[in-house]
Amino acid sequence: MPNTNANLKKPPYGMIAILFIGAFVAILNETLLNVALPAIMEEFDVKATAVQWLSTGYMLINGILIPASAFFIQRFSDKKLFIVAMSLFSAGTLLASIAPAFGVLLAARMIQASGSAIMMPLLMNVMLTAFPVEKRGSAMGLFGLVMITAPAIGPTLSGWLIEHYSWRMLFDIVLPIAVLTLAISIFKLKDVTPQRAIKLDVISLILSSIGFGGLLYGFSSAGDKGWDSPIVYGTIVIGALALISFVFRQLRMEDPMLEFRIYKYPMFALSSVISIVIAVAMFSAMILMPIYVQTLRGISPMDSGLLMLPGAIVMGIMSPITGKLFDKYGARTLAVIGLTITVITSFYFSKISMDTPYSSLVLLYTFRMLGMSMVMMPVMTNGLNQLPAKNNPHGTALNNTLQQVSGAIGSALLITVMNNRTESKAKDLAADALANVDANAAQPSAQAAAEMKQHIMDQAMLHGINFTFFVSTLIACVALILAFFIKRVKPPHEEKIQEQRTVGAVEAVTE
Repeated sequence: MPNTNANLKKPPYGMIAILFIGAFVAILNETLLNVALPAIMEEFDVKATAVQWLSTGYMLINGILIPASAFFIQRFSDKKLFIVAMSLFSAGTLLASIAPAFGVLLAARMIQASGSAIMMPLLMNVMLTAFPVEKRGSAMGLFGLVMITAPAIGPTLSGWLIEHYSWRMLFDIVLPIAVLTLAISIFKLKDVTPQRAIKLDVISLILSSIGFGGLLYGFSSAGDKGWDSPIVYGTIVIGALALISFVFRQLRMEDPMLEFRIYKYPMFALSSVISIVIAVAMFSAMILMPIYVQTLRGISPMDSGLLMLPGAIVMGIMSPITGKLFDKYGARTLAVIGLTITVITSFYFSKISMDTPYSSLVLLYTFRMLGMSMVMMPVMTNGLNQLPAKNNPHGTALNNTLQQVSGAIGSALLITVMNNRTESKAKDLAADALANVDANAAQPSAQAAAEMKQHIMDQAMLHGINFTFFVSTLIACVALILAFFIKRVKPPHEEKIQEQRTVGAVEAVTE
């Protein structure tokens, strides 16, 4: 059995490096394709609703498999699990690169997702096992480098590649890295996390898949199909009912697939709530910025990606620094400062206009990412620190799953808010314009009428984006208030050891 001691004399840095590369290319691949969707639509002659499944389907598979990752991590060795996951990811990448039809490309993305869904929880569990609590901040800071930087540089990299090469190049550059990582892992990877001979409850897996899959699909489809679509509210209701049944089943089981009883630990529960709120707020910039800079301002996809690049670099630089600061000062100080920056920058985003300089947008987005970099990983690590070691797989699985679900819910809600506000404002502006035309009694030419209509739609959309950023500001304020309740914690067994040491020291002084 592998060493399960959290205080390993020498953490397996080589193994962690291999897992880092695997997780990086998996997460990078998740956002790499977004800019290429129009080119794929053109080549395969498919509609936007169909091509969107390349992203939605990827997220769905992640949402279905990540809850089961707690079982896989406890049941199978780290080496076997990573090799299987990386093999699936590599096979999916190769198939996507040579896909002759859209259906084949979609299947390839599903295969990729089935591999990547296991990598992040596996990496987090290895790091929680390999490092003692007092050094986890620095370790998880490096982990944050992967989790945050990969999706942040994805749009910039893909924008440049699409401008100069075919969309297939997005898979061609990932494939050699994935295959090389797989080859190295076969010879160099070791086992760190403990295994147990547990059985998979098939009913739990089915309920989990329907529950999380239904919610993700329903909320992801709401922006396109509308909330009144039977497919949207039907899948959300079915998903919610299945999820409730899943939770109750887990609470009755002695050895559940996903341990929900870990929410009895207050700091883990608080970290989950804050992470959900932050994920919703964070998606506002990821969704609204491309719409604003490309649709309203006419900025190219390449320049749009470059706008976000400094923010990605800042997050990459700050992640290890934030980890060290977490070890020294704890999560509350970092979270309060980071969320304050996030609230202020989100508020300024709610005031952007058609004339806001490009440089101002870069600075605002970069500072917003600076704030985010000080929050996500410290809050999550502090919550996981309170869990006993045996519950680490469940904690990481729940955190990753909730981020997927809250991201989908946040996207759907924010798109709905923006669309509703845009439509409402467009009606008001159109009524004002019509009143002015009637007052002047002179009918505008067809060209002037078209220009007026376009101007109204642009102003209405800008208003919708501003209002949605304001809503995002209020959401970030909720996370800021919750951050003041964060306390520094250690796992129960470490607190007991510390208590015994303190008592022993007092007794020695007394004697």
